[in-house]
Amino acid sequence: MSPELTVVVPAYNEEACIREVLLGWIKELKKRHINFQIIVLNDGSQDQTGKILSSMSVEFPEIVFINKSNAGHGPTILMGYQKASRESPWIFQIDSDNDMGPESFYRFWGERESFDFLLGRREQRRQPLSRKIISWASRWVIRVFYGFRVWDVNSPYRLFRTDVFKDILSRIPEGTFAPNLILSGFCSLKKLRVLEVPVPHADRKKGGASMNTGKLFKASLQGFFQTIIFRTRMR
Repeated sequence: MSPELTVVVPAYNEEACIREVLLGWIKELKKRHINFQIIVLNDGSQDQTGKILSSMSVEFPEIVFINKSNAGHGPTILMGYQKASRESPWIFQIDSDNDMGPESFYRFWGERESFDFLLGRREQRRQPLSRKIISWASRWVIRVFYGFRVWDVNSPYRLFRTDVFKDILSRIPEGTFAPNLILSGFCSLKKLRVLEVPVPHADRKKGGASMNTGKLFKASLQGFFQTIIFRTRMR
């Protein structure tokens, strides 16, 4: 029987926490009696992440492990979405660092039938100035070019209906830096039924960011440009 929910998890150099994160989500989803699978995409990690995931996929049949060359966070998420869209009516995305844990998921699952897109609005989030600037710019790019229906436009904690998003997922170009921005913009443009739920955001306890400030700004500008160009090509 096909899973009713597919969880998409991109992972890069997360050997310190990936097992703990996945065990927490497996426990939560089983507690909710959900028929699920977790697609974990190892984005060319240079540590033991791949080895840990390979072992876990044998131990837990719910885990689908994909080992891939490094392409970046956004393209990895997009690959996971496209695979998930062929397999489940609901898709949920999380990051692999446990900054937003499974404790809030029950509300998303309980409210899902009334909405097309449910998003975790990050609460108590402490960011350096560089990331605050990028978050602000992301919000305004979406507001200007797509409309204002989603606040935390790049939140990595999102549940959405596959049938509503399947076409747009197939049209987002491979290599897109921030596909989640486009999905948030799509919600605004199409006036979908959106629910934003406050979710506590904890500081990363293990591992570290994969980009320095300079690379982050450069990549973000690329992401903004791609998001704007995509909008000009939408019907």
